[in-house]
Amino acid sequence: MRAVIFWLAMSCAAWAEGERAGEFDYYVMALSWSPNWCALEGDARGSDQCDPRHDHGWILHGLWPQFEQGWPSYCNTSARNPSRGQTGAMADIMGTGGLAWHQWKKHGRCSGLSSEDYFALSREAYASVTRPPLLRRLEEPVKLPASVIEDAFLEVNPDLRATGITITCKKQYIQEARICFTKSLEMRQCGVDVRRDCDQNDAVFAPIR
Repeated sequence: MRAVIFWLAMSCAAWAEGERAGEFDYYVMALSWSPNWCALEGDARGSDQCDPRHDHGWILHGLWPQFEQGWPSYCNTSARNPSRGQTGAMADIMGTGGLAWHQWKKHGRCSGLSSEDYFALSREAYASVTRPPLLRRLEEPVKLPASVIEDAFLEVNPDLRATGITITCKKQYIQEARICFTKSLEMRQCGVDVRRDCDQNDAVFAPIR
């Protein structure tokens, strides 16, 4: 019975919505490998992110306020929503303005920041992580252990530890690198619910087009 109650409590914490803005413990920055997202979803949607004129590699999926267990979403805030110009200006690192809007609505409101400050902080977090340059040089799709991607990030980011990054997969593809930060953007250990590395040994990693 206690196990059931604990599981329900953790499920509610993870999926809760409408919390008060600014009440969270740390950030998770999610970086999505754009060629893989395009292969899985973006091409079928006709997303501008996947247009050949771009050369997106790791794009910023989002900067997510996180609890030590679970996460807030769609928080109550008095902060004004961003303008279309603000969200459109994030397309260079987020792929599209539409993604920036969605991330503000679901996660940014929980930061307790204005939309302007939230997007500025998101840029700062994105710029603070070196994306492994070797991965941009691939010319053909490869299959590799997901741990190789984690090792590549650890090699070029001396302050990053294995407990502060997790690599996710989706439908046999490398999906995201998720890196954890304090509220002041210092790299830190991720919570146990975030540290769920993909254990595939033959995950697909597509090249930039």
